[in-house]
Amino acid sequence: MHLLEIINPLYVVSGLCVGLLVGLTGVGGGSLMTPLLILIFGIHPATAVGTDLLYAAITKSVGTGVNGFNRSIDWRIVGRLAAGSLPATILTILAMGYFGDTGKGATQLISLTLGIALIISSASLVFKKQILAFAIRRNPDFGLHSSMVLTIITGLVVGVLVSVSSVGAGALGSTALMFLYPRLSTARIVAADIAHAVPLTLAAGIGHWWLGGVNFAILAALLCGSVPGIIIGSMSTRFIADGLLRPALALVLFLVSLRLLFET
Repeated sequence: MHLLEIINPLYVVSGLCVGLLVGLTGVGGGSLMTPLLILIFGIHPATAVGTDLLYAAITKSVGTGVNGFNRSIDWRIVGRLAAGSLPATILTILAMGYFGDTGKGATQLISLTLGIALIISSASLVFKKQILAFAIRRNPDFGLHSSMVLTIITGLVVGVLVSVSSVGAGALGSTALMFLYPRLSTARIVAADIAHAVPLTLAAGIGHWWLGGVNFAILAALLCGSVPGIIIGSMSTRFIADGLLRPALALVLFLVSLRLLFET
């Protein structure tokens, strides 16, 4: 069974498609991979979340390495986010272990959280520019002195969402950082968000592994497709308009969220 899963081309193709979207837009990994595993392949929600978390940790490590080499990561922001997200992740995993993450109630909780997180992610993709403009217009000095505590709180919220649903480290994290640090370039915000996602998803993924919610055979197959997909997508960004990709991705996330919410 495990051997068949490893060589199953459907998982490889799925990894390739999601990898392309991540490379093109910077988001869509957890937002698409977990629903894909649940709705298309029938994987148990807890296993889908755990497998996707380790998948995200490995794939985003590559992006962090590139950004680190280019010195585009603001480690101060990464540290603030991690100060909130890592304790929240540990506590969430312990709570899931105590209450159980494989029962019907836990399955419904994961699907519900995932659906809500996808709706928020799709909205943040569509209205990211408006949110940024509102932040600067409302308080031109915002982000100079008041962002530390709010960044830690943001990390805490993202840590809980990611631990339960695997969604939040991409679209939600980058949108929150644009609101909190409107003077930073988009490249540095994305770099900080990706760098923070590595320890966050790794810690949450290890936690789900401890809970028995990771399928390493599927993980290996997904990575076989996603690694070249991310490379191809990153190299193709200049040929495809971001203004077309993000609304399309937002629509997909919204439709998937409705499907998950109506199934809970």
